[in-house]
Amino acid sequence: MYSRLKALLAAAALCLTAGAAQAQYSDGTIKIGVMNDQSGLYSDLTGQGSVWAARKAIEDFCKSTTCHNKIEVVFADHQNKPDVGSNVVRQWYDVDKVDVVVDVPTSSVALAVNTITKEKNKVFLVSGAATSDLTGKACTPNTIHWTYDTWALANGTGNAIVKTGGDSWFFLTADYAFGHALERDTGAVVEKSGGKVVGKVRHPFPGQDFSSFLLQAQASKAKIIGLANAGGDTINSIKQASEFGIVKGGQNLAGLLVFITDVHALGLQIAQGLIFTEAWYWDANDANRAFAKEFAPANKGNMPTMVQAGVYSSVIHYLKAVHELKSDADGAAVVAKMKSMPTDDKLFGKGEIRADGRHIHPMYLFEVKSPAESKGPWDYYKTRATIPANEAFRPLADGGCPLVK
Repeated sequence: MYSRLKALLAAAALCLTAGAAQAQYSDGTIKIGVMNDQSGLYSDLTGQGSVWAARKAIEDFCKSTTCHNKIEVVFADHQNKPDVGSNVVRQWYDVDKVDVVVDVPTSSVALAVNTITKEKNKVFLVSGAATSDLTGKACTPNTIHWTYDTWALANGTGNAIVKTGGDSWFFLTADYAFGHALERDTGAVVEKSGGKVVGKVRHPFPGQDFSSFLLQAQASKAKIIGLANAGGDTINSIKQASEFGIVKGGQNLAGLLVFITDVHALGLQIAQGLIFTEAWYWDANDANRAFAKEFAPANKGNMPTMVQAGVYSSVIHYLKAVHELKSDADGAAVVAKMKSMPTDDKLFGKGEIRADGRHIHPMYLFEVKSPAESKGPWDYYKTRATIPANEAFRPLADGGCPLVK
């Protein structure tokens, strides 16, 4: 297994100056492992863009702080498979001396990495995975969930749609941990808001042909078809729904997890009018635009997703905590330090990390523009609402995290 994955790993020494402080760090190196989908349906929204974001975080941190140690980035493709991800992360922790793993889309993989990270007393910074269980029943002292989660998506999108008349729902759900959690959390919000879930169907992950599932959704007569999937699965679901004339027939699609790269792949003609919740948008302010301007030329002209922005933000805060501690050896101690420090960076602004490991910041309800509204390439979103940080995520007492006293 390792020989097959070895070709997927790369290391870049990004910050190296001599100094006595080097002895205070394990192995004289801070090693960051970016693990995600490098070749499949999530590769555009994570992939090499997340690797670039981690390196950029190191570069910016070392501009403002004297870096006394070598800081390396390695990366690997987990192929969206928990067994592959587990093997990679054990190799990283036991042999390659990786100190922190970041990103990790695909909730089933993230849950496996979460367990191993606690066992090895390392650090796990989740940007790509969605399941809210990472700050609920599966929370640990070694993990921080940074960018978004299924509860936040459900609270933002589900609540908004029910309030505007979308009170009957049918779920089209990716059949693994992420899809199940998103369906569960959105269904709870729909029913709490006075709506009704009339049915659901689960498709294989990843999927290709969604026709039979969409026909079931169409036959349900639900006002809203909730897409509890992501990446390529969401793109293909929406394209095939368009071919079936589902929206023209009076039903609406709710993209429960939509990324800027999905909208780009769909095109505004098909994606226009989609309502969804995200944590970050490249064109929201000057700082985001400046980041995107550097990101795009290095990443096939794509704009960064919220996941890639979250990798940048979480790595910056990790490095600040390690710098304050002058040690990266004890993962739980590093996470505790991260929780004790307010978060503040150019992409996510000011925030905090709760006892359950949930990073708290605003979320945003967006709508995709029509072709006539767009003023240029990647000008895709208009903001319908800002969800304040204290409302965007599940209340601390409701998650069942054993770390919450």
